[in-house]
Amino acid sequence: MPEYEQQELGLEFERARGARLRRGIYLVPGFLTVLNLLCGYYSVLASLMGTTEAFDWAARAIGFAVVFDALDGRVARMTGTNTEFGKQFDSLADVISFGIAPAVLAYSWGVRSLQGLGLERMQQMGKLGWLACLFFVSCCAWRLARFNVQGMAGGTRYFIGLPTPAAAGMLASLVHYIKDPVEDWRWALAWLLLVVALGALMISKVRYYSFKDFPWGRRQPSLRIVLVVVLVAAIWWYSEPVLLGIAAAYTGAGIVLHVVRFARRQIVSHAAKA
Repeated sequence: MPEYEQQELGLEFERARGARLRRGIYLVPGFLTVLNLLCGYYSVLASLMGTTEAFDWAARAIGFAVVFDALDGRVARMTGTNTEFGKQFDSLADVISFGIAPAVLAYSWGVRSLQGLGLERMQQMGKLGWLACLFFVSCCAWRLARFNVQGMAGGTRYFIGLPTPAAAGMLASLVHYIKDPVEDWRWALAWLLLVVALGALMISKVRYYSFKDFPWGRRQPSLRIVLVVVLVAAIWWYSEPVLLGIAAAYTGAGIVLHVVRFARRQIVSHAAKA
């Protein structure tokens, strides 16, 4: 066979092998999205069981879904496999894992186990819980649709509104911390108010730092690596208070910074008028 024909065959082989590799790489973020969806589906089934242990595992499943959701997007960006299909598939999975799953968990854990209420009052609490959790799911879907259309604020630095994984993580971390389902109707009302507040934050204009501009692929200071290791160990040994603290700190940080920015704008505005 002439040499030029061998070279052409070699180039065709390399192109075919490259195409197969690209198809294989595309499967990686898709597989992580499926794991995210699986965790959400498992969380719903566990919540319906209605036991304390099942509620805890339902909350943990939402936590694992948060991890898989963070990984699929990062892997897609690192490997250059971002696609419109993957973006839409990820959003649909997020509706399950961070909308429906935490809403079912919130209703099952915070309303169904109430005691000491008459039948009529129990029905009223059930309807109130149903509406609050429906509001949360609707806000989650709205937040994801708005993100797909409008993107992020400030380039890649900020999310507009509380991210859906953070809202779901706040509910899941609280269930994981307390474990025993709510039995007092007053605590149930406080729980439903939190569900509604998190839904409102998702569709708000409050900005939340995305960590997407963090130089994950660059060389990091040794102290930062040590802190990450300590954090992972703390989550492993003391997952209940540490995860709740992280979720509450992130949720509250956006609100505090929003109030600070609003106060600064008011001061500047009054100073300009004066």
